[in-house]
Amino acid sequence: MTLKKVLATVALLLSPAMAFAHPGHGDNGLLAGIGHPIGGLDHLLAMLAVGLWAAQQQGAARWALPCAFVGTMLIGGLLGFAGLQLPGLESGIAASVLALGLAVALAVRPPVALAVVATASFALSHGVAHGLELPEMSSPWAYAVGFVVATSVLHAVGYALVRVLPQAAAPLVRLAGVASAATGAWLLAG
Repeated sequence: MTLKKVLATVALLLSPAMAFAHPGHGDNGLLAGIGHPIGGLDHLLAMLAVGLWAAQQQGAARWALPCAFVGTMLIGGLLGFAGLQLPGLESGIAASVLALGLAVALAVRPPVALAVVATASFALSHGVAHGLELPEMSSPWAYAVGFVVATSVLHAVGYALVRVLPQAAAPLVRLAGVASAATGAWLLAG
């Protein structure tokens, strides 16, 4: 499959969710949950970066990083539903965009335990933010299912891009990491 076909497929898969990311569609929270990770640049970049970084790894890290992110994000979402306020939440999210972008740009391969702990710590901030932004009158469970599904799809898209692209495209993946890191730095400065 060519890069052009992969990008076209990704655009087609994401376009309906972006259209439904706006309020007023009468759903029970599912569509809002799907829209939140896709609609925010900080969430979108971090979640794609987790997939890109996982694909650059070897062995158990390939599945452990996305699983750790999704699981910890869900815990963070539940804490957010309960009203937990983390100090520096937005800075933590911006820092995750920067750090995950750097991890992709440098294609670092730390020990699996260290990579999982770092990924999970970033996921906690994202999850709490998702939970705190639960729309009124929405089911927290439907909303949680939505943001978990959207996050998993974004991880899979990042992973698939690395695995489907020819090895000669590795510099493009690293360039995507640089762009993500630069965006994270911009978000931290803003």
